[in-house]
This record gives sequence, C-alpha cells and structure tokens, in this order.
Amino acid sequence: MRRFAIIGNRAMAQGKLPLNDMAGAAGRMDVLVRALMSALMTSHGMRRDSEIILHLHGGPGPARRIKFVGSELKGVHAEERAVAGQIGKVIQLPTPARGQWLQRSDGIYDGGGDIESTITEWKDSTIIRLDAAAPRLWSADSAIPQQSKPLSKAVGEWDETEISGIDIAFILSDDKPLTESQLLLENTIPRSLGEEWLQGHLAIAICHFLIDEGVSLNL
Repeated sequence: MRRFAIIGNRAMAQGKLPLNDMAGAAGRMDVLVRALMSALMTSHGMRRDSEIILHLHGGPGPARRIKFVGSELKGVHAEERAVAGQIGKVIQLPTPARGQWLQRSDGIYDGGGDIESTITEWKDSTIIRLDAAAPRLWSADSAIPQQSKPLSKAVGEWDETEISGIDIAFILSDDKPLTESQLLLENTIPRSLGEEWLQGHLAIAICHFLIDEGVSLNL
C-alpha cells in the first residue's frame, strides 16, 4: 500500500467550499486537490494500491481529515473542480470526533484529528517525512531498472482488489514548509527527493515513479 498525508495549513475544514477561489478563500485547497489527483489517478485510471489523507487545519472549527481510498473509490473523475466538489460535500457536514472515521461515500471517509492521529493509524507502515534537507529517498547505488518491477501493486477491480508489496507512507505539506514540531514527528524517517523544494503533487508523482519502477529505496 502507498499512503500519502498532506497537511493543509490554511485549508478550510468546515463550511461552503468556494470553488471559484480555492487558492484564496479556501486556504490553498487547490494544492490539496492536485496532490489528491497525483496520489490516486493515472492517465486513464485509478491507483488501487494508494490512499491519501487530506489534513484540513484552516478552520473554522477543529482540524479535520478526509481519507480517499483508491481501492474503494467510485464516481471520482480526473477534473479539479469535480474532485474539489467531493471535498466540498464533506466539509459541509459536522466534523467527526478525533480518531473517528465516518464513511461519506464509496472510498471517502471523514474524521477528526491531526497528523499525529494519522501516524498512530499508520503504525504498520514505513513512514517517510519528505524534507529537502534530508538524505535521498533512493539508495546510493540504486539505478532505474530497464524493466519495471513495482515495489507495490494492485490486481483486480475496486471491489475485489488484492494489494501486495511494501507498505510505505509519505508526509508532506502544502505551500508552507512543515513546522518545527512536524519536523520532529516520532516514528517518521526524513528523506528528500533532491535539494529543490518541489510542489506537492510533483513530489507525489516522483514517489510513485520510484515505486512503480522498483528503484531501491533508502529506508
């Protein structure tokens, strides 16, 4: 399983999502939408071995988490406004209690809590905290294979999916860097994709590429 957590420092957690101003009034919700699409969608399909949790910290109200599970999703299309509309439906509802997940539709879950809650739930995963100043994610002697050998993959349709391979998770932020406390999160491994600070959806795409091709990872 490939898991992604993106922290939306200003992303609104409650209310009516302004679809015409996701970069402003919605608290850079556009960044989270692009990250979600990179995490779950290919050119012509859905990644069934992936899930992403959006962490909405911008209020009003308590922090909120929305989880999208690729193996269960139905009716989500590769268009930013359509994806944002799915988020908008969720945040109009009351925020569940911390640590509680409520299914809102096929593959979409709504919950309270923050990144610490997510790390606790991911206790069986290798958790990577992406940080440009950290050691590289790939091994020093690694190479891109000439033939793809995915480190994880899914077989089957959404209701009969079998997932095999590594269980790895990635934590990244929106257009704001991780805070000092987030940089010290327990049970996470700091790794980088290079010295350049990439946009979140591009970082996710690179993580997928490394896993898709079977590049040796520095874990």
